[in-house]
Amino acid sequence: MENRKKVAFYTLGCKLNFSETSTIARNFQDEGFDRVDFEDVADIYVINTCSVTENADKQFKQVVKKAMKLNDKAFVAAVGCYAQLKPEELASVDGVDLVLGATEKFKITDYINDLSKNDMGEVHSCEISEADFYVGSYSIGDRTRAFLKVQDGCDYKCTYCTIPLARGISRSDALENVLQNAKEISAQNIKEIVLTGVNIGDYGKGEFGNKKHEHTFLDLVQALDKVEGIERLRISSIEPNLLKNETIEFVSKSRTFVPHFHIPLQSGSNDILKLMKRRYLREVYTERVNKIREVMPHACIGVDVIVGFPGETDEHFLETYHFLNEMDISYLHVFTYSERDNTEAANMPGVVPANVRAKRSKMLRGLSVKKRRAFYESQLGANKTVLFESENKEGYIHGFTENYVKVKTPWNPELVNTLHDINLTTIDEDGSVRLEFVNKLAEA
Repeated sequence: MENRKKVAFYTLGCKLNFSETSTIARNFQDEGFDRVDFEDVADIYVINTCSVTENADKQFKQVVKKAMKLNDKAFVAAVGCYAQLKPEELASVDGVDLVLGATEKFKITDYINDLSKNDMGEVHSCEISEADFYVGSYSIGDRTRAFLKVQDGCDYKCTYCTIPLARGISRSDALENVLQNAKEISAQNIKEIVLTGVNIGDYGKGEFGNKKHEHTFLDLVQALDKVEGIERLRISSIEPNLLKNETIEFVSKSRTFVPHFHIPLQSGSNDILKLMKRRYLREVYTERVNKIREVMPHACIGVDVIVGFPGETDEHFLETYHFLNEMDISYLHVFTYSERDNTEAANMPGVVPANVRAKRSKMLRGLSVKKRRAFYESQLGANKTVLFESENKEGYIHGFTENYVKVKTPWNPELVNTLHDINLTTIDEDGSVRLEFVNKLAEA
């Protein structure tokens, strides 16, 4: 019997990358490879890269080193955003044999002819203008939730962002394909699907730069709500200018969509939003949050925010801090601004010193802890449904309620990937809600 080759995967970055890694992994399995964990000895290591922060660049080198330690004769391939933006830089990293850009990554098995090590990484990278076709993907087998990609690329010109350079123009999957993928996921007994993309509110733009929307994001949400067998649907990050009142109202009455929104703000100062070339002002953000609270008082609302953007004075930062402090939101994802090549912001005046960026970041992270705690406290006494995940973390199993409250209870493998009605009672010192008695959980 032929000795089957082993392939392992490592994903840096966002949920979209996870969904794409999963699809690439299935392609390898279709070609006769066996998938193993990244911690295992493999013949091929595929690293799906991210370029959003400086840290992601450094992480890549560490992951390559780890692969080489496991098997110094292994073939190492880099794909993803960083591979599209800086292919030569990745190719020069010791141990890297192949670098594939945005259009090539889904055909990776075509590029692997033999597995001999190269002195220098071989690069296959398109001009990003050629990334005008759509490849659907979703992640299964990794966790109790699946990430379903519905859209790729972005037409926005935010001055700090490299994603349009790394992923190309905004384009979407056909509605029937998304529904078919959702059915395939639900057939695997996965209880929750998270919709993902670069700019999912822009859903509906076709391939090849066709700017006509065949369907809207609301059409997508309404159609997915009818798919049998899915218990929960969660919208990942969506731009405030694209989150329409109709969508918020539909989610509030929906069968499967959960009351959880993650809405990038980036700054609470209109001056900075204009410098960032965001497509809204803070007043629009306030309207969105108020609308969600009006129809879903218990909804979880997450916020992305960037600190230390060029030109951000102490006054601008305090404007952001006070805006978020007064807003009825649930948690923050705080990003410290880092200069990216080929972006407008990299050449802007008013550079904020690194120590000031770090201090501002720390302040907002502290605010996030406070906000999350207040949100959890507001949910105590409420009856919710929890979906338990698959990991045993120090003797506990964790799960999330529909409105994204993290819950834990002593480890019991029978709870994995099951939904239970619960009452939220006690917040543990680690910030999650603790459930003491597993036998009190009744199957939903």
